[in-house]
Amino acid sequence: MKILDWYILKRYLFTFFMMLLLFIPIGITVHLAEKIGKILENEVPLTEVLWYFYDFTIYFAHILFPLFLFLSVIWFTSKLANNTEIIAFLSSGVSFTRFLRPYLIGATIVAVLSIVLGLYLAPKASEGFNDFTYKYLKKGVKSVDDTNVFRQINDNDIIYVSRFDVKNSTGHNFTLEHIEDNKLKYKITASTIKFNPTDTTYRLTNYTKRTILENEDEIEHSVLKDTLFSFDVDDLIPVIYAAETKMYGDLRQFIAKEEARGSSNVGRFKLVLYRKWSLPVSVFILTIIAVAVSSIKRRGGMGVNLAIGICIAMVFVFFDKIFGVMTEQSNFNPIIATWFPNIIFGILAGYMLYHAKR
Repeated sequence: MKILDWYILKRYLFTFFMMLLLFIPIGITVHLAEKIGKILENEVPLTEVLWYFYDFTIYFAHILFPLFLFLSVIWFTSKLANNTEIIAFLSSGVSFTRFLRPYLIGATIVAVLSIVLGLYLAPKASEGFNDFTYKYLKKGVKSVDDTNVFRQINDNDIIYVSRFDVKNSTGHNFTLEHIEDNKLKYKITASTIKFNPTDTTYRLTNYTKRTILENEDEIEHSVLKDTLFSFDVDDLIPVIYAAETKMYGDLRQFIAKEEARGSSNVGRFKLVLYRKWSLPVSVFILTIIAVAVSSIKRRGGMGVNLAIGICIAMVFVFFDKIFGVMTEQSNFNPIIATWFPNIIFGILAGYMLYHAKR
């Protein structure tokens, strides 16, 4: 049986990587055709364009890893079924579960590649991809949430600005409240706050500091006030795609810090964290579904199997996207959003595998 295992495993991996090599150039060509006007309009240097499409390749491959695998498994398993090779395997006394073993070995290899890609390569590629996109392709589109910024910067200090101009590093209607033992100790307000990168100081306009004392309040006022704070501009307004650009350990620390600061984007950041593990799991689920769908010889041949597979893949992507958007736009639990498609399709995989054995 080892010969048959190697035969299926080689076909599994070969078809998968060929699918990647075929679809990635198509994706690059379509994307280039769509964005070429803005690239030429902004006179983007050729080296930056080449690096962008290198990052796009990794970014694109990582997102669609399970779907490429799903279609490739359906493709070569359907060919086995049409050539009656699967019938020969099973007729020799091999159980369907045993027949599935080389597929699961292949899925393990691909899942490990997916983990490595998600933890180490995809974050760097995502940073380059998004930086280029917002710099050249989405000019005027904000990459940060710069209105009504309300953040806890440490255990005692809470800050607020009604609007922050990233280009000028200037915030409007600034407030800082210092709290100890659940009591307000002092409050700083200013009409504007401007960051000076040369000496990392902040300049406050119409500065007022009210210190709360036992008998009366002490008020300090100044038209201009240069001072130091324990936060910087990046901490104040991190970019929307910040979580996608961080390695796993840095991402966990980043999320913990954002939770302490009361960020409204924590759900979006956790979604990125949980997907690093849900994606490899979906590789196994989609492999089982693909084998169950395509191991049966149908009257319409490979075309019917591919049509069924594409429909299932579209439903999987729909569930994944709709729950992701719900998490980003509301307080929907990111764990449910991440794992719900895998749970539903895992049940489907078990059901289809049971009937395929019969």
